[in-house]
Amino acid sequence: MQEEILQLYEKIKDQLSEEEFNAEIEDLRKTYGDVEFMNDIDLARMILENYGVENPEVVSTDENDELAIQEATDDSMESSEDAGFTMTEEIQEYYDKVSDKVSQDEFFQRMEVFKKENADISFMGATDFAKMVVSELEDKVEEVETLSETAEYSDKSIKDLEEGSKDVHVSGRVISISNKRSFKTRKGKEGEVCNVELQDNTGTMRCVFWTQNMPLLNKFNEGDVIQIKNVDIKEGYSGLEANLRPRSSIAHIDDDSSKYPVYEEKITDIADIEPDTKVNIIARIIRIPTIRSYEKNGKEGKVASLELQDATGKISYTLWNKNVELIEDLKLEDGDTVKILAAQSRERINRDGESEISLSHWDGRIIKGEYDVPEIEQEFSQIGDLSEQKDVSIKGVVVRLQDIKTFIRKTDNSEGRLRNFDVGDSTGAIRVTVWGDDTTIAINKGDIVKIIGGDVRFDEYTESGYSMNTNFNTQITVNPTNLTAEELDEFEAIREQLRPVPIGTIAEIDDEGKEIDIIGRILSVNDVNEFQRDDGSVGLVRSVMFADESGKVQLSFWNEKAQEEYVVGDAYQIENARTRLGMMSVDLNIGNNSRVIKLSEEQASAMFIPELSTLEKTIYNPKKIEDLDEDEEDTIIIGRIIEIYDIRKFDRDTGDTGHVRNIEIADDTGAIRVALWDNDALKERNIGDGIKLQNPRLALNMDNRLEANVSRATTILEPSESELEKLPSIDELLAEIYTPKTIESLLEDDTNVCVTGTIKEVSTERVLLKRCPSCNQSVEESEDEYICDNCGFTFDEPEYLLMVPTRIEDDTGEIQVTFFDKLAEELIGMKKEEIISLVDDGYGIEDKLEDLSGLTVEIIANVSFDEYREENKLSPKKIINKYF
Repeated sequence: MQEEILQLYEKIKDQLSEEEFNAEIEDLRKTYGDVEFMNDIDLARMILENYGVENPEVVSTDENDELAIQEATDDSMESSEDAGFTMTEEIQEYYDKVSDKVSQDEFFQRMEVFKKENADISFMGATDFAKMVVSELEDKVEEVETLSETAEYSDKSIKDLEEGSKDVHVSGRVISISNKRSFKTRKGKEGEVCNVELQDNTGTMRCVFWTQNMPLLNKFNEGDVIQIKNVDIKEGYSGLEANLRPRSSIAHIDDDSSKYPVYEEKITDIADIEPDTKVNIIARIIRIPTIRSYEKNGKEGKVASLELQDATGKISYTLWNKNVELIEDLKLEDGDTVKILAAQSRERINRDGESEISLSHWDGRIIKGEYDVPEIEQEFSQIGDLSEQKDVSIKGVVVRLQDIKTFIRKTDNSEGRLRNFDVGDSTGAIRVTVWGDDTTIAINKGDIVKIIGGDVRFDEYTESGYSMNTNFNTQITVNPTNLTAEELDEFEAIREQLRPVPIGTIAEIDDEGKEIDIIGRILSVNDVNEFQRDDGSVGLVRSVMFADESGKVQLSFWNEKAQEEYVVGDAYQIENARTRLGMMSVDLNIGNNSRVIKLSEEQASAMFIPELSTLEKTIYNPKKIEDLDEDEEDTIIIGRIIEIYDIRKFDRDTGDTGHVRNIEIADDTGAIRVALWDNDALKERNIGDGIKLQNPRLALNMDNRLEANVSRATTILEPSESELEKLPSIDELLAEIYTPKTIESLLEDDTNVCVTGTIKEVSTERVLLKRCPSCNQSVEESEDEYICDNCGFTFDEPEYLLMVPTRIEDDTGEIQVTFFDKLAEELIGMKKEEIISLVDDGYGIEDKLEDLSGLTVEIIANVSFDEYREENKLSPKKIINKYF
C-alpha cells in the first residue's frame, strides 16, 4: 500500500479492515472508469468522506513535500472558514493577475461558486478555485506565452511515457479536439470531459480534460504545439492516456518540425472518403433521425445517424451513447452547415445489401457554423398528392393521435411498440405509424410535425387509401422552427378546426360514428359491466356521465378503458370519441382508438373548465323532496336515510341474479322511497347517513306515490360538509316526518303518520298466499306442478306471502291495517318458515292470531283509499311498539 494511502487508511481502520478498504478502492475504480483523473489516493479520500471522515488529507512524500504541505494547510484553512477563503501567498499571486478586474471580495465569491460546483471532488483546494477564477476572467483569445525548449520545460517523447507515471509533462501538436461530453458522478454531480489528441514524431497520445480543466481548452486550437504539465499516464481504452489533474496547466512551446509533424486541416469531399481513415469534412445536415436505444452485453446504449451532404455526395454520420447529446448541446437542425474534424470512416453493408462508407464520431469535433456548402432544398410533398413511394417527406398538423400500442414480435417473442397518428395539410391527411423509440416522442394533437424519409404504401383501412411508415433513418421534428409564414398560416387554420366540441352541441350531431374531442369533468361513474361477444369472449363496459358548462353526455368506456379508475369531479380531455345515436340522445363510445387524458387542476383552469360545484349548479337543479314531480330530470336530492328495507333477489332474462333494495330518505320538507339496484343495493348503509342523488328517475309507484329510482344515469354521492350542515339531524327528521295522528284525523295520501291503536279484529283466513316465483301473482292450489295463469311459468314450489289483516281502533275511530311478511312475523312473533311448516303438517295458527285481539300497536304507516270498502286504510311500514 502506498505511503499516502496508508496514512488515509489509518484514519478509518476502526471502521474497515485493510482488505475491505482495498476492495472499496477497486469498486470505485470500476465505477469511475470514465472519470480517470482520480488516482488511487483520490479514491481513498472519497472512501473516507463516504464514512464521515472530514479533511482526509495526507502528508505528501514526493519531492515537492514543502509545496504539498503548504497546499494541505491552505485547504485546511479554507474548510475551517465558514464565511469564505483565507488569503494566502499563492492565492494572492493569482488575485494580483486580475486585481484590476475584480475586488478581493468578488474574487472570493467567484472561488466559492467553483467550490460548490466541485463539492464532490475532495482533492480540489483553494488554489485550484483561485486558478479557475483567473482562467475565467482572462480574455478567451489571449495568447498563451510561448516557452522555449529549456531544461525546465523539457519532457519525454510520447513513445517514452510509461504507465503509472505521475505529474509528468506531455508535449505535442494538437491533432484533434473532441466536443465536450457531460457525465454524472456517483453522487449525482454533473461534470464534463473532453479528449485532445497530441502527436509528436514518435507517437500519439490522447489527453483527457475534466470539468476543472475546461477553461484550458480556450488556450489552444488544432495545429498548435503545446505542453500539458502535471498529468498522470494511465492505460485507457485504446492505449496509454494522459489524464489531467486539477492543477494541470497549458503552455505553448516552439514549433520544431524535427519533433512534431506538420498539421494540415485537409477537408475531404464526401465522394473521396476511403474506409478506415480519419477525415475532416464540411457538409450540410439534411436529416437528423430520432435518437434510438439499443442493448449490447446487457447494457443499454444510444445511437443517432445524421445524414450529411456536400457538393459531391451524401454520407451517414453516427453518434454513439453520450455523443448523441451533441445534437441538443449544439442545437443541430436539418439545414445547418458543420465542419467535422477527425471523423472515423468505415465500410459496411446497408439494408439493401450494398457496400457503403459511413462515418462515426469518436474523438472528433463537430463545429456548427456558416460554411460554403451548396444550398440543399428538401423536397416536401403535398399530402393529398401522395402515392406508393419510398423516402417521402411531408409537413403538417397532427389531426388525430392514438395511444401507444404494444405487440409481440413473431421472430423472437419480444415486445414491440407502435403508435399511429394522422398528419394533415390543406390538401388532405395520412396516417403515420412510428415504431420503437419513436413512440416516445412527445407529441400532441395540434402539433406541427416535419417528417423526412417516410415510406408511403397502399392501405385499404385508411380514409385516404394510403399510410406512411417510418424507419430507422426517418427524421421526425415536432413544432419545427424553420417554417415559412405561408406554412404557419396554413397549419394554424387546420389547428383551429381541432378545438374540442361543446358538449351541449353533441345532441345536434346526426352522424353515427363521427369522431369528436371533448373536455370537461366526470359527473357520475357506474360500475363495470361484463357482456358476452358473439365469439364467446367477455367484454367490459362502464358508463360515465361527463359535462362541460354547455351540457352533459353519457360516455361508454369499453374493455381496457372501462377498467381504469375514474373519480367524480376529475377533469379530462377525451380525443377520438365516437358518436352513438340513440332513441332519445346522442352518446359517445370511448374505445381502443380513443385517448383519455387526465388533466391537472392547473390544466383544467387554463382550459376554462368549471369546477364540479359550478357544473352541478349549471347542469342540475337541486330540489326539496316536497317539490319533486313525476318524470322530472336533472334533479339533485339531498337527504338522510330514515329507513332501510331488506334486499330482494330476482332472476333476469339473462339468467343472472339481480338485487333490489328500497330505502327511504328525508329532508326538512318530506320523505321519498328510493329503489337501489345491484351493487348500490348491496352497499352497506346506515340510518341517519347523508345521501345525494344526482339525476334519479322519478315515477309513480303502484300506490300512486312518487318514488326515486337509481338508474344508469343516476349517481349516488356523499353530500359535502356544507350540504350536511343544512340537513336536520336524524332525530329532528324523524320527529318532523313521523307525525302522530288520531284515526279520525287521517287523510287520504297521508304518509309516514304515527298511529297508535288497539287491534279490534284479526282475520284468520288465508294467512299464507301462494305466489308465482316469476311474476309474483297469486296462483291456485295444485297437488302436482303449478302453472301461473298470468305469465305461464311452470314451477314445483310457490313463493309464500304472509298476510295478517286487522282492524285497529282508538278513541276517535277505527281503520283497516294489513301486515305483510316481516311486519306480520314481528306482529305474530313467528317466522314465516315456521308458519309454512305448521300449515304443511296440517296445523294452523288461528289461536296465535286470535290472541292478537286487544294488542295495542304503535305503527308508522301511509294512508290510502280502499275503493272496495270505500274507506281509508293503513299500509304499515314499521312497528314502533306493541303491548297489551
